[in-house]
Amino acid sequence: MLTKNYLSLYAKSFNWAGFFLPKKTYEKCSALYDFCRTVDNLADEKNSLEIKKNNFLKFKSDFNSKNSMNPIIINMWKLIDEFQISLKIINDLFDGIETDLKEKVVFNNKKDLLVYSYRVAGTVGLMMAKILNVKNKDALKSAINLGIAMQLTNISRDVVEDKMNNRFYIKENINVIKSTIDLSNIFYDSSFWAIRQIPLSFRFSILVARRVYKRIGYKISKKNTFSEYEASKKIYVTKLEKIYETMMSITDLLKLNFINKNNYTIDKDLDLINEESFINERI
Repeated sequence: MLTKNYLSLYAKSFNWAGFFLPKKTYEKCSALYDFCRTVDNLADEKNSLEIKKNNFLKFKSDFNSKNSMNPIIINMWKLIDEFQISLKIINDLFDGIETDLKEKVVFNNKKDLLVYSYRVAGTVGLMMAKILNVKNKDALKSAINLGIAMQLTNISRDVVEDKMNNRFYIKENINVIKSTIDLSNIFYDSSFWAIRQIPLSFRFSILVARRVYKRIGYKISKKNTFSEYEASKKIYVTKLEKIYETMMSITDLLKLNFINKNNYTIDKDLDLINEESFINERI
């Protein structure tokens, strides 16, 4: 049974960056993305809430029982065994998806936003780093930060679309959207220095993914009003912009050799996440 390559179908920015990975590593990252995307789709499919919950519980049960009839689950278990990925990370991801399995999702504070972003994306960043053979604990935490940054970018971009699905992660307000982009930039910045702890053959790809995705936030921040933001619909990075950011990633690669650890820390933000999921146990 063949599986779809969700990375090429849904994640154009990641797939672009994946071009710079060795083929076997790309295939393993693609298998991880297939799993995460499949879980995410369970909450986003066009079915009643009851059906979505049942499908989610069935998938979770199939995962825990290592259902040999599901190649996406089997491929994920191979990654778990090969790279010693903690099941706590997978369960955090499941908890994040379960957050969306409600009639209405409303976040009321920064903690809700960050915990959710860690669960649905920081976990993915951490698992991706493990597949890239990252061993340094600070670098693994930075991979979580990069995942959170990208999710905050997604949330800032998809306010209108999320409202249609009765999800209100942040308010429909241009200032709130821009402040969320500012928060994402703090997480992007905190992730940068530790990229030099990633094996050299994988480093450039991560720098490209980071820059291309950060570009989405830059374009959002240029909107002056919510009406202008709404009229622009889904903001994406053009191929020409991807080429530009790829070129700029070369300077980032060189810069990594001359920087020390970022002076700005996000310990208080991570403490909010640790209240729900102790990150050191996942690393």
